[in-house]
Amino acid sequence: MDDNVTGTSGDEIPDPQDATRPADAPRRVRKRTTVRSKAYKRRRRIIAGGSVAALVVVAFGAWLGYTAREAQANLTEARQHAQRAKDALLDGNPVDAERSSADADKYASRAFDNTHSIPWSVAAAVPWLGSPFETSQQISAVVRGLTSEVLTPAVAAGTSLAPNELIAAGGKVNLQPLRDAAPVLGETAAAAEQLDIEAQNISEPAYLDAVIDARTQLQVQTEELAKLLGNTAIAAEIAPGMLGADGPRSYFMAFQTNAEARGTGGLLGGYGVVRANDGVARVDSLGRNSDLPMNSQPLDLGPEFAAQYGRSRPTTDSRNSNLSSHFPYAAQIWKSLWAQDSGEQVDGAIATDPVALSYVLGAIGPVTMPDGEVINADNVVELTESTSYVRFANDNNARKQYLQTVAARVIDKMTGQITSPQKLLDALGRAVSERRIAVWSAHADEQAVLAGTPLGHTVPEDPAPFAGVVINNQAGGKLDYYLTREIDYTAESCEGDTRRSTVTVRLTNTVPSAEFPDYVAGTFINTLNVPKGTNVSALSLLATQGAQLRNVTIDGKPTMFLTGKELGHPVFDTLVPIRLGATTEVKYELTEPTVPGEARVPVQPLVDDPPVTVNVPVCGG
Repeated sequence: MDDNVTGTSGDEIPDPQDATRPADAPRRVRKRTTVRSKAYKRRRRIIAGGSVAALVVVAFGAWLGYTAREAQANLTEARQHAQRAKDALLDGNPVDAERSSADADKYASRAFDNTHSIPWSVAAAVPWLGSPFETSQQISAVVRGLTSEVLTPAVAAGTSLAPNELIAAGGKVNLQPLRDAAPVLGETAAAAEQLDIEAQNISEPAYLDAVIDARTQLQVQTEELAKLLGNTAIAAEIAPGMLGADGPRSYFMAFQTNAEARGTGGLLGGYGVVRANDGVARVDSLGRNSDLPMNSQPLDLGPEFAAQYGRSRPTTDSRNSNLSSHFPYAAQIWKSLWAQDSGEQVDGAIATDPVALSYVLGAIGPVTMPDGEVINADNVVELTESTSYVRFANDNNARKQYLQTVAARVIDKMTGQITSPQKLLDALGRAVSERRIAVWSAHADEQAVLAGTPLGHTVPEDPAPFAGVVINNQAGGKLDYYLTREIDYTAESCEGDTRRSTVTVRLTNTVPSAEFPDYVAGTFINTLNVPKGTNVSALSLLATQGAQLRNVTIDGKPTMFLTGKELGHPVFDTLVPIRLGATTEVKYELTEPTVPGEARVPVQPLVDDPPVTVNVPVCGG
């Protein structure tokens, strides 16, 4: 039989053995199943199976696409309702705040359900391809936690803390609601901190820009929220006592003029005493720095402080009282000077500057001087830090009286009827974020809390990477109003016990060509023999603990430097002349320990807003 013979299924073919059988023997017949028929059926089964699989894949993909759109829509709704809850809370509308908070939680829960179903979890488990699904699960979990564990209880506690409820007529702060809300605010702050940790640990998806962007936005928002709630919880904890809920308090208030730089910002130009009682604050005893005695008894702040700053007599000469960037030192000196002058022991110290005053004036409106001059947010910095020095070039006492009057008018308005408490709180918050308001308490329990906040202005005593760039005016002029800065901190990888690092500081003297009086542009301390208009800065770098300086250059040339120590940090000092219209670059080349922690570069609050670049790898524990 020809093997290639084919037929239809069911055809009869003779059995080859029939040829040997007797003729009368029955024939045996077998059915013929063709090769072509078998292949055809097999192909049909494969096609049918493949079609079902393809259908399942398409349906699964379509379902994931639909669910992804649903999850995105629900997350968007949750974010929008959360924003409405915040806005309603700030507007003093508790009903709308609570309703929007509940809606935010509802949509966040839906997004969580969208991304935690069995099919979604299966997709998330697929290596590489499933990474956006896994990231989306983590995002929705953090968002649901934020709405249920943070937003809802915060709104419930915060309805009594709306700005128009918190700040009453005459600037009085309602302290009891703040104190009552402290426990809940502490819990929500702790929850927000934990959720921020979870957000920062969300895995980065291998692809899909929309998910990558959502992850980045959430990480930024949770970090900001954790800081905000942390600060709010701290305020609720310590503000009532500091504002006189348990009895009258008093604070030395320093007005710093950063036209002449000092470690905490600027020279102590004037001062007043803040008196707080039951949420009402008033300022009296306004004075000029020259009113403070120059023959006070020195204050002992330890041998390290004396070695670094003692030659400038900072504890007896108010003009040098804040050379260190560690605000508690200046605060204790001011407390000592005021006690010796007045016999009064204040409960703490506060510092601010004209830039912060500009933010406040932007919130409360302008003030009018006795001669009719209007001081507003746009002109207060220039008037107090530049124009007044020219206007009163031959009468320093008149200039100081002018600045004292400006401060008095702003304070009177700030502690009077506030038309928009929210704007005032926003202005103060901005000033705090830029380190333009500093607070120290003589009460140890309060100071322990303040030290860890943006208000504390402390030099940290931990070993994490640090680059504190500090300028103290060395010429005695007022040219720091025209000084701009750039700061760069770069370090090598985390390999090894030590690594090389570089801190680069660029200082530009933008003094205009107009003629200035010697009081502004002169060099009263001219050890470098530089011409008028030259800014001379005593530049200090507080480096990472254990760091060693290999070299320091000015415009590429090696220069002399002094070495000291402050709160465990090595301090490297050098004298830097910045000629009119020029930029001077100072570069510190160091070898520092490879230690865990994120690098910190605090910005000294001067007039400018310097760009800061940090390229320091974060090393593990």
